[in-house]
Amino acid sequence: MNPITMAIPKHDIADASLAAEGKKRIEWAERNMPVLAQIRERFAKEQPFTGVRLAACMHVTTETANLMRTLKAGGAEIALCASNPLSTQDDTAAALVHEYGISVFARNAVDRDGYYKHINAALDIEPHQVFDDGCDLVNTLHTTRKELLGTIVGGCEETTTGVIRLHQMAKDGALTFPMIAVNDTDTKHMFDNRYGTGQSTLDAIFRATNTLLAGKILVVAGFGYCGKGVAERAKGMGADVVVTEIDPTKALDAMMQGYRVMPMYEAAKIGDVFITVTGNRDVLRSEHFSMMKDGAILANSGHFDIEIDVAWLEKFAKQKNKKIRHQTDEYVLSDDRRILLVAEGRLVNLGAAEGHPAAVMDMSFSDQALTAEWLVKAASSLTAGVHNVPIEIDKEVARLKLQSMGGEIDTLTPEQFSYLNSWEHGS
Repeated sequence: MNPITMAIPKHDIADASLAAEGKKRIEWAERNMPVLAQIRERFAKEQPFTGVRLAACMHVTTETANLMRTLKAGGAEIALCASNPLSTQDDTAAALVHEYGISVFARNAVDRDGYYKHINAALDIEPHQVFDDGCDLVNTLHTTRKELLGTIVGGCEETTTGVIRLHQMAKDGALTFPMIAVNDTDTKHMFDNRYGTGQSTLDAIFRATNTLLAGKILVVAGFGYCGKGVAERAKGMGADVVVTEIDPTKALDAMMQGYRVMPMYEAAKIGDVFITVTGNRDVLRSEHFSMMKDGAILANSGHFDIEIDVAWLEKFAKQKNKKIRHQTDEYVLSDDRRILLVAEGRLVNLGAAEGHPAAVMDMSFSDQALTAEWLVKAASSLTAGVHNVPIEIDKEVARLKLQSMGGEIDTLTPEQFSYLNSWEHGS
């Protein structure tokens, strides 16, 4: 589309002059998203979203930009807002508006009022479908924008935290339309959460602190897929990894993978670097801060900025040295011990780095795109609540990704197929 003749959609972005640079970065990410590119090519021909309005609350990154381009190619009218104030890439936002004609409401480091102003601006298109990243958009629909609920046919949620919130809404009878847990597909949680979070979290800590992990004690709070990814990569770089957990099965898994497992009360005494990936609040709090080493590094790779009790640090530290390095604040406690907080306790891999590599997001966003297409036809047959992505979509994304990476798999012989699908064969 020619940006000179293109009508500029409604937007609120930081700097339109960044559009050309943003376009370069979006195209760079596209090189590593071959599955999504195939889907975009088909969508452009078939136009499955003709007449569909879609509001998305997601991290405004180059990878998300390629998902938005894919949906627009399929005929969707889109309004995008940010799901995290620190993750917005202002050049990407500018390019989406001025190079691709997509409505964006996002500025890096916007305050809380601005954050919700942007969510409401995206909802003003009266969407039929919603994409959410943490459930804030869906929550807003069910609290302050209830007048729009009648137009919503369904949506997608791509985070563990968001799916947890949606299940609670459904349990309480509050969720009024079907939401698809894209987060729970194998090609999302097995790869995005594990390989994406694992790599990008450490990338952020390196950019922010330039610390050497080899020989350090790194504490991972939570051993779900994200925690596994962080632990694996930290161990591979020579860190002594300690895991804290509340689930005995996950804790046992961590021990059998060779990690030390202990309560945070004990881990706080020995850790050099702490990474929270639990989806819960107050995982690191005052009693832990009081025992930490001088110079302990704290980072959060869970979705919301409540896993580390930043409010306590703000209130009780005798001194705060802001941005002593890239996205790193130093809190000096009453006994002169220093605690280093990366990305304000917000999602560190997007607050201090660029988020997951595009090759990983290729799968997650292909899941989202194909699920949105499926929803156009299937939503009317779904009840309000949380639903899984059809297994056929997940397997198709895996097949296309494997193919793009040069991998091949075997095919069942007729006899093998018959054996797996019959109970009559004996041993």
